[in-house]
Amino acid sequence: MARRHHALTPRPRVGRSLALLGLAAGPLLVLGVFFLLPVSGMLGLGLWPDGSFDASGALAVLHHERTLRVLWFTVWSAAAGTALTLLLGLPAAYVAYRLRFPGRRLLRLVLVLPFVLPTVVVGLTFDNLLADGGVLGGLGLHDSPLAIIAALVFFNLAVVVRTVGPAWESLDPRPAEAAAALGAGPLRVLRDVTFPALRGSVVSAASVVFLFCATAFGLVLVLGGLRYATVETEIYLLTTELFDLRGAAALSLLQLLVVVVLLALAHRARAHAGPVDRRPVTPRRPRPADVPAFALVGAAVALIVVPLAALVAGALRSDGHWSLANVRALRTVGDGQIAVTTALRNSVLTALDATWLAVGLGLAIALLVTRRSHGPVERRMRAVLDGLFMLPLGVSAVTLGFGFLVTLDEPPLDLRTSPLLVPIAQALVALPLVVRTLVPVLAGIDDRQRQAAASLGAGPLRVLATIDVAVVWKPLLAAAGFAFAVSLGEFGATSFLVREDAPTLPVLIYRLLSHPGAHHYGIALAASLVLAGLTALVLLLVERLRVPGVGGF
Repeated sequence: MARRHHALTPRPRVGRSLALLGLAAGPLLVLGVFFLLPVSGMLGLGLWPDGSFDASGALAVLHHERTLRVLWFTVWSAAAGTALTLLLGLPAAYVAYRLRFPGRRLLRLVLVLPFVLPTVVVGLTFDNLLADGGVLGGLGLHDSPLAIIAALVFFNLAVVVRTVGPAWESLDPRPAEAAAALGAGPLRVLRDVTFPALRGSVVSAASVVFLFCATAFGLVLVLGGLRYATVETEIYLLTTELFDLRGAAALSLLQLLVVVVLLALAHRARAHAGPVDRRPVTPRRPRPADVPAFALVGAAVALIVVPLAALVAGALRSDGHWSLANVRALRTVGDGQIAVTTALRNSVLTALDATWLAVGLGLAIALLVTRRSHGPVERRMRAVLDGLFMLPLGVSAVTLGFGFLVTLDEPPLDLRTSPLLVPIAQALVALPLVVRTLVPVLAGIDDRQRQAAASLGAGPLRVLATIDVAVVWKPLLAAAGFAFAVSLGEFGATSFLVREDAPTLPVLIYRLLSHPGAHHYGIALAASLVLAGLTALVLLLVERLRVPGVGGF
């Protein structure tokens, strides 16, 4: 009898695995049609040019002198950007989450604001700051790699603060205090006690920052042009200007491999870091030993505030005088007979569609990967699914956008003229952010609460409504806010897919920059200020929800 029972035990596990795959079928279908199919279509044009596999042309591009320069610049600029982001971001995470002082919430808001700004706006902000006649034009950094690296640090500081900050906030202070009582100095306490406890979150943040630096598009396109190109901008050049699909396919495939490795590293770091305590330690008042940390935070705040202040000043000046001429011009004709206000309306409507798509799919995925696993097979399946849905995080938006054009152009998936094409692409870009916002919250729910509700007669939908929804509704609103802000400023895929007569605001800003003259540049600055203000407003609303660690990776 015992043997018979043992023989039957695997069957429920098989049934649960099949049920898990069944629940994942819908999200996997969406991922397959709107991500894997376009990306594979783009790669297919380069690797199967005549219907048969031929990698010689794609591999040949990797030996070109320019390609090697692009690869080297991508690697070293991303490494430098990551190192400087950690140098400023770790003290900022400590001060913003570990210490108590007036203006703490405002500091958090300032540190996170750059991450939701459109990359085209970030590029234009630093171009305006460092150009001849700009606030820091005398430094001679315009059209230099240092301008790109500074913009990368500006953009990615929030990733370190949001990833490491909550972990630092919940860290038990007693081991560090004991080490200090035994005579260890602040640096030794940091090295031997604090950093080992934070290693997982720091490695996770570093890997994601490197990923974002290596795949930055809009800011590198504005600040670097053709002289300082990264893999992302080179894919854009090969696709749109040179029509070298083999070269673009080779770089896209190389980028995809790097993304997979970095995401695996980040996932492993999060797994080793363990869950974040949802009952943070009470912040303490600053001490004299915290002065160096405050000095680095001051540098980080200056890096954020000075470019934004220069953007405001540039938008409100015309012909060397303070004026609202650039702002008034927003309601008149812009590039290609399209008014900036019309492009702003297009951006908002498109971002709203992208938001409900990303939030709906992201919630389904988060529920799927956070349910309790019964056995190692089911646990590995959920880990694989979680990794699959993170792939859009780092795959070139240019590759995705062009892939849409070459794969979704024939029945039954002829979507090139569909108004949902751009929102779908933007939703895929925002999807990983939504998932990473919701997964920690849902994973922190004690499964025994669901079991208790079920034992009292509640059905699955009632359990979902009374247990999960009660906890996740604030993070869900925050995820929607982040998705809206990201979609509002998405430029890479949108630049391929948007109709010529209905551009979004980031696309119109880039078009304005392509026209010479102070008039177009001034309108682009004013339009960037409006877009930055709108994303800042969305972020302020998200911050008011007071969701700990929201948006972390």
